[in-house]
Amino acid sequence: MKYIGAHVSISGGVEKAPLNAAALGASAFAMFTKNQRQWSAPPCSEVSEKAFKENCAACGYSGNLILAHDSYLINLGQPDPEKRRKAIDSFINELERCHQLGIGLLNFHPGSSLKQVSDEEDILLIAQSVREALEAVPDVIAVFENTAGQGSNMGWNFDQLAAMIEKTQMSERCGVCLDTCHAFAAGYDIASPEGYEKFWTEFEQKIGLKFLKGMHLNDAKGVCGGRLDRHDSIGKGNIGIDTFKRLIADPRTDDIPLILETPDESIWKEEIALLKSFAK
Repeated sequence: MKYIGAHVSISGGVEKAPLNAAALGASAFAMFTKNQRQWSAPPCSEVSEKAFKENCAACGYSGNLILAHDSYLINLGQPDPEKRRKAIDSFINELERCHQLGIGLLNFHPGSSLKQVSDEEDILLIAQSVREALEAVPDVIAVFENTAGQGSNMGWNFDQLAAMIEKTQMSERCGVCLDTCHAFAAGYDIASPEGYEKFWTEFEQKIGLKFLKGMHLNDAKGVCGGRLDRHDSIGKGNIGIDTFKRLIADPRTDDIPLILETPDESIWKEEIALLKSFAK
């Protein structure tokens, strides 16, 4: 079964998210659980929590089909100990909000070395940060997102992601969200049939399909290997429509949230319907 949606707004309260997703014809969705420009926030009110859960139940969204996203302020690979402490505390806050709302997945960008430590050192810092946060909050899965490889951002290749997951020593609480634009920008040629299969073979060998907890479906404005994190609408970029047809027809993408983060929100409903048509 394919579960396709978009990253929807929480304007007016988190309880609006499932309603916004349902209005798009989405069968899954992504969301922030608070203002993503804030480091932390108090727990959701009992009223919002109750309304969120009721709206999810009414619209048919279970916790494993909601891909929460943490704040972009958080850098779990921050080399400065004091600043990393702030990042870990904020990440714990994000996990707590997911737990409160019954959301099973928290998607995050692994972090950045800021070119102050080696990649190997930063992988360990990220893993230790994730472990500390997971030890503080039960049940929620920490979902590492692959990056485009821009600057000193970590997690752009499967070797780095695999090492981070292993070094948390809590791999059973970890997962991966694969972003198609980021993968293409990082050098994985998913636009060609051969490159597409090579991409999945490498993922299965180095990380394992059991860790795949979601995907971001985005076309790419940049070229393969260009390290440019610029999303495009489905079929309008350099990845192309055929890749998305393959993805939706592929049983490896069954039963996980497949989430649009494409730039034109006005056509999300049409894009969701288009992607759903590829599953028929």
